[in-house]
Amino acid sequence: MFFILVAFILQFCANENKSVITVANLKCNNLENPCGTGNMPVFSWIIITENRDAAQSAYQIILDSCDNKLQSENSCLWNSEKIALSNTSWISYSGPELRSGTKYFWKVRVWDRKDNPSNFSKSAYFITGLFEKNDWNNAKWIGYEEIPDSLILVPGVHGNGNNLSNVALKRTTIPYFRKEFSIRKKISVAYIYISGLGQYELYINGKEIGDRFLSPGWTNYRKTCYYNTFDVTKELNRGPNAIGVITGNGFFNVNRERYRKLVIAYGTPRMILKLAIRYNDGLEETFISDESWKTTPSPVTFSSIYGGEDYDARLEQTGWNQTGFNDSEWKQTLLVKEPGGVLKPECDYPIRVMQTFKPVTIFNPDTNKYVYDYRQNASGVIKLKISGKEGQQVKIFPGELINDDSLVTQKATGAPYYFSYTVKGDKEEIWIPRFTYYGFRYVQVEGGVPAGRPNPDNLPVISELELLHTRNSSPVIGNFKCSNELFNSIYELINWSIKSNLTSVTTDCPHREKLGWLEQTHLMGNSIKYIYDIHNLYNKIIGDMMEAQLVNGLVPDIAPEYVPFVGGFRDSPEWGSSCVILPWDMYEWFGDIETVRKAYPMMKKYIIYLDSLSEDHILSHGLGDWYDLGPKFPGEAQLTPKAVTATSIFFYDTSLLGKMASLVGKDEDAQYFRNMAEEIRKAFNSKFLNPLTKVYSTGSQTAYSMPLFFGMVDDSCHRQVVDNLIKSIRENNNALTAGDIGYRYLLRVLEQEGYSQVIFDMNSKTDVPGYGFQLSKGATSLTESWAGLVDVSNNHMMLGHLMEWFYSGLGGIRQTAYSKGYEQILINPEPVGDITWAETLYQTIHGEVFCSWKISDGNFHLQIRIPANCTATVVLPQSDPDKIWEEEIPLRVSGAIKKIETSGNKILCEISSG
Repeated sequence: MFFILVAFILQFCANENKSVITVANLKCNNLENPCGTGNMPVFSWIIITENRDAAQSAYQIILDSCDNKLQSENSCLWNSEKIALSNTSWISYSGPELRSGTKYFWKVRVWDRKDNPSNFSKSAYFITGLFEKNDWNNAKWIGYEEIPDSLILVPGVHGNGNNLSNVALKRTTIPYFRKEFSIRKKISVAYIYISGLGQYELYINGKEIGDRFLSPGWTNYRKTCYYNTFDVTKELNRGPNAIGVITGNGFFNVNRERYRKLVIAYGTPRMILKLAIRYNDGLEETFISDESWKTTPSPVTFSSIYGGEDYDARLEQTGWNQTGFNDSEWKQTLLVKEPGGVLKPECDYPIRVMQTFKPVTIFNPDTNKYVYDYRQNASGVIKLKISGKEGQQVKIFPGELINDDSLVTQKATGAPYYFSYTVKGDKEEIWIPRFTYYGFRYVQVEGGVPAGRPNPDNLPVISELELLHTRNSSPVIGNFKCSNELFNSIYELINWSIKSNLTSVTTDCPHREKLGWLEQTHLMGNSIKYIYDIHNLYNKIIGDMMEAQLVNGLVPDIAPEYVPFVGGFRDSPEWGSSCVILPWDMYEWFGDIETVRKAYPMMKKYIIYLDSLSEDHILSHGLGDWYDLGPKFPGEAQLTPKAVTATSIFFYDTSLLGKMASLVGKDEDAQYFRNMAEEIRKAFNSKFLNPLTKVYSTGSQTAYSMPLFFGMVDDSCHRQVVDNLIKSIRENNNALTAGDIGYRYLLRVLEQEGYSQVIFDMNSKTDVPGYGFQLSKGATSLTESWAGLVDVSNNHMMLGHLMEWFYSGLGGIRQTAYSKGYEQILINPEPVGDITWAETLYQTIHGEVFCSWKISDGNFHLQIRIPANCTATVVLPQSDPDKIWEEEIPLRVSGAIKKIETSGNKILCEISSG
């Protein structure tokens, strides 16, 4: 590559003589127009401009409960006045006390470097939730039934629980609730606040409210219960109205039927609701859940987050959630025990149906058994369209894999799990399960026949059977593609495992466990953050960890901790360290320092706990490099001593806490933890580094990579340790052997040390265990094992660390070492192997970063876009500045370049936004 041609792309057409700033993408609590906030919302926006080198020098926010009052900044409830700061995110409200249950409108304007103001943005809004228990107006938790205290089982029990006598043995009733009321005046605004545990669906006058699935998100219900807020002004009528609610079990109750990973019983399904109406004349009226509501069993006869769902359409009651329905046979609701958790507004993006798959093939491997293949392994449920005779039943068994006999197997994913539907028989019927989900590519139908197929037994006819993919609806903010089709396929392979395991926690798998195993939250965190805006999800997970922390400081391997596991499955430093690493990541990626402050007591307590277990600063407990590729069936670490990974991450935690202590003004703590980190580093090197050969421990990929990445290696031997790592990989034919813990750090070290070519060589194979090998076996989502074993999960995201390199290495989008929130961007694409082009996009909190490169005609072409309020360092693969051009202008005379440096065989250019 002799010449480099660079194009700095402007968001619009460049016009250096005109200063135009637009304020866009207004968010409150990182959500667009959220319903149900707390009393201290935070605001953010991005600025868009036609000019290069654009930055905000000041901002002004105005806010009022009346949108019209924002026409004048002098008549509104809150005017921040002009604040001379460049901040565009996490700006806290500081005006008069807000009222609960109120809609507020807000606008922003900003000033540029030359103190030129923008116009005010379009107004955005948020609706406050209920701040205190009194705001619920004495609404009651109501249910169909209650179980005695003797049958409560919290925390849960791992396994089938068959030794629990009659605890969690009985099915809970999945109830309908309804309430009719009348409105006699014209409504100005109406809000509903509702929580249903484990999950709920809400209807007004027969219409489902919202498009949430498995809502609210799961928590430790004795500490936190989420509620949701809905603006239902348009759904209410003058005259009679009806509210209908159905509640399911979720993690609130897992009984001892069918497959279950654990057994737990907080209680039976229940709900609490408040409807607040404000009329045009200013008067207000409230309707609450209480004993005046009516309830009855729903047609959902069985529901389990682990076991599936049964529906008997013969039990449907047409119009049950509408006015005029005869509920005389229903009974009065019971006032049930409060679950114990504080009611808080749910602030994450909800789980939703995000994609629909139709079957690609349908085959008939056995009598009256049909298998539908959707050609994509994904989390979700089915949508069934069926017709038949009253009382006929169809069973649907989902699964990731099929056996040699072409029948679905659930051997590795939890059996038996199935959906069953009993036909009512009127006409074509449609059904979607409500309170469960699974991970599957195939479904096996028993008792029904696909339309158009022979049907000698006159079984129900299935006219449609779709896979509805469900996941956390956090917005997509990144994209990557390149000229290498294998890498594009690997991207999709990993992405599907990410999508399938984003719920209200980051699950390990969407079938067998569905639990929030914590190690992947930090190991896969950067990979996920490049694609999805998971700030709110991770903020929620940090809260889950704070609630799960034990008195002694232990943060268990899963959160919420529905069941205490044993040994390393409850206490593994590589898992629990998420409680330290995630708050740091929130600061580093999003500039969110408030999360650091919130989590600081938890982090400090956890480090002290780890220190209490160490011997001479060495930790040796836990699971180690889980699922590394050794001679045995994968599981606990085989190639690397557990003390290497546990102590390495202990050092990393302590180092990070030293930095975060300084950030939040705890200087004594900062010095204490810096000193502790240095003592851990010295002890680690003394125990594990061979001073002659410069080999760490067993010389595994993980043993080298973790101390290198964490900065534990002395400068005097750093080069030799890196050389040893590279030599060991090359001599092992570029095989990857590191596991869940070590592989992420191996990739980070190789990229940082300039060995992306090694990453390419390790991951461009299809004939040995790895990503390509899984694809060659037909995998459509990342599997739990490098070898794609059939005896373990085939939809696991824990080994998907190559995704981060796609964006940061091959794609070239990172941030500099001391940047936060991508204020200082590093553009450093690394062409390797046979790749001739790559195109990468990532939406930071400041706006969109774009990097596209290609090699053609012996030249390297680079296009980049840097958002306003940011600067960038661009690293170019050329040592002669005279061979670099910005479009048709030599780089040396380009007005876009602030500084040019030569570093080895590369040129570093400092540029501003544009």
